[in-house]
Amino acid sequence: MKRMLTSCFGLGRLPLAPGSWGSLPPAAIFALMWQFHAPPIATSLVMAALALAASIVCVKLAPAAIEATRKDDPGEVVADEVAGQALTFLPVPLLAAPPSSPKEAWLAAAAGFFFFRAFDAVKPWPIHRLEKLPKGWGILADDLLAGVFAAVVTVISVKYWIAG
Repeated sequence: MKRMLTSCFGLGRLPLAPGSWGSLPPAAIFALMWQFHAPPIATSLVMAALALAASIVCVKLAPAAIEATRKDDPGEVVADEVAGQALTFLPVPLLAAPPSSPKEAWLAAAAGFFFFRAFDAVKPWPIHRLEKLPKGWGILADDLLAGVFAAVVTVISVKYWIAG
């Protein structure tokens, strides 16, 4: 059960880029909430709840996957991507204008998805240093900081490019 939760119900076990599969649920939830004009605070609260729940799952349960796979950061663990991706979208509804069309909502979600995956893959300073933290914290912390970096770029993009 622990590994099922850390893999986001098996998404982390899908072939080719498990982290991208793990990032999809928060991006889709954000896009749908924004497309259907959910109140900004509601969208942000849902993203905060996703980030918090996935963070707790990662820190508490990822050590079981580490032990089973004998890897410091098993690819199947994608709870960290869920947390980081949700954190990317958390400030967007509060700091950017709501979309004027479904296309804008999905473009904003695609932009946030892309920026988060890019920061998570490239791991610019100081993101890569956080991987050295022990167990679940090392798996999670770099994704949370990647989410913060991606949030800044996403808000700017949505504000001045997508909805501008």
